[in-house]
Amino acid sequence: MLAPAASLPKRTRLPLRLAAGLAILFATACGTGAGAQGNAAMAEPPFALTQVAVFNEPWAMAFLPDGRALVTEKAGRLKLWREGEAAVDVSGTPAVSFAGQGGLGDVVLHPDFANSRLVYLSWAEAEGDVKGAVVGRAKLIEGRSGVRLEGLTIIWRQSPKVPGNGHFGHRIAFGPDGKLYISSGERQKFDPAQDLSMNLGKVVRLNDDGSVPADNPMAIKGGVTAQIYAYGIRNPLGLAFDAQGRLWEVEMGPRHGDELNLVTPGANFGYPLASNGTHYDGRDIPDHAPGDGFVAPKVFWVPAISPGSLMVYRGAAFPNWKGDAFIGALGGKALVRVDLDGDQATKADHWPMDNRIREVDQSPDGHIWLLEDGANGRLLKLSPKG
Repeated sequence: MLAPAASLPKRTRLPLRLAAGLAILFATACGTGAGAQGNAAMAEPPFALTQVAVFNEPWAMAFLPDGRALVTEKAGRLKLWREGEAAVDVSGTPAVSFAGQGGLGDVVLHPDFANSRLVYLSWAEAEGDVKGAVVGRAKLIEGRSGVRLEGLTIIWRQSPKVPGNGHFGHRIAFGPDGKLYISSGERQKFDPAQDLSMNLGKVVRLNDDGSVPADNPMAIKGGVTAQIYAYGIRNPLGLAFDAQGRLWEVEMGPRHGDELNLVTPGANFGYPLASNGTHYDGRDIPDHAPGDGFVAPKVFWVPAISPGSLMVYRGAAFPNWKGDAFIGALGGKALVRVDLDGDQATKADHWPMDNRIREVDQSPDGHIWLLEDGANGRLLKLSPKG
């Protein structure tokens, strides 16, 4: 195990292999509806990229109002970081099942964090030979003895737990309605995505304490089903709201067919009965098509980009991008921009990066930040050129 490198802040201007002279075409197809495809040319990026810190297998980050950020590391560590300073360990984190895609995952702040100090975390937990994602909340306490989580309480669990270390999903986001939205992967088991007796392969919607809102689309059914907001989802690794309150979700397709979806109450996105990708063993999956009874993605990618995160930009540093979606590509090793126009989406830019991009976020001052995946994952800052 590598020693946590975040204790050694580092700031280095990076040479970008994004120069204008590399104006090649990316063979990355996207759809503005089911079945539509198109290619986008790589352009010179209108930003400068600076390395400011290094973390050990970082997974997510959340900026505090004062510009500091909480950063999760998959092995179970939580860091409190400020630009130009060494990261500080936050104690009181949960025991996690650290294997495969599992470990400590997302981190978000309660909408009233300034008063409540509540922080929400997701992680994978084991119970014997089976595992599942959970979401918990705790107060972030700062004092002379350091920084800690106090009163960590689990408020949601994937049900049922199943064997394996993949497709936990467990991205979390608060909506403008004050509700908590959680992406729940189908755990590489396919059929649970269509099974309404389980919360695998779903987007769930909860009150901030984990209880079920009375106005959920399936609330009347009770039990786990009452949590469900949308379903037919494979491996959802990004949730974000736009300024108009629309919920967007990005997920890895089976073999290709990665999707950006506009999530509406009760929507069924079709997996594993419909997808613009195919199974890894070569079996066909019917493409999304008009009249198939499923909600088609707003954008899809063939070949895959392996999306690992989603952010809708609201800052002022890049005014031309306000309201657009940014996706960190893992296997694709890229930063992807999608133009959002109301309830429509069109692929806009695809900037290659040197490594897998796990997380895209924005700070209160409007800068865009990228976390690389894996050991020695760099935290990169995007600033406007000039």
